Amino acid sequence: MSEQDEQRTPAEEAEAVAAADEATAQATRIEGAARVEEVQREVAETDVRRIEEQREAAEQEVEKLSRKERKARAKAEKEAEEALEARKKAQEAERQAHAAQRAAPQRPTETTTVSVTSPGVGSTTAPRAQAAAARPATEPPPPAAQSAAERPEVLVGAAFAGAFLLARLIRAATSSDD
Repeated sequence: MSEQDEQRTPAEEAEAVAAADEATAQATRIEGAARVEEVQREVAETDVRRIEEQREAAEQEVEKLSRKERKARAKAEKEAEEALEARKKAQEAERQAHAAQRAAPQRPTETTTVSVTSPGVGSTTAPRAQAAAARPATEPPPPAAQSAAERPEVLVGAAFAGAFLLARLIRAATSSDD
């Protein structure tokens, strides 16, 4: 030991030990504070990474929804075009039916088999064949059939199809945010 150490009093010794303990405690506090700041920095970096991941996920979701929206719009446009084409075809068929109805004679001349006798009916023909030839003709065929536009079941079907297409178009127009 040095002379100085020998000359210290117990109070000075205690003071030196206390100062050393305080220096050690101060160093421990500083080291703890540095560790806390290091952990806070790591937490901040983790938060930044998490936010970046959330942003990327949100961008992917936006892109996914944009693709869905584009597909839905394309589908709605395609259905609208198909509906328009179907309506044009229906109108053309109706126009042709009306034209055919106007071009057809009002009432065809009816010819019955009563006024026409088949050849070979005479005295040598079997009695049953003679009776069949003399029998009046069966019911004449019904008058010209109604056009498709005049038949009620066709009209009801067309109304249903039109309402269905209108509902699809309205649905496609109002659900563009899917």
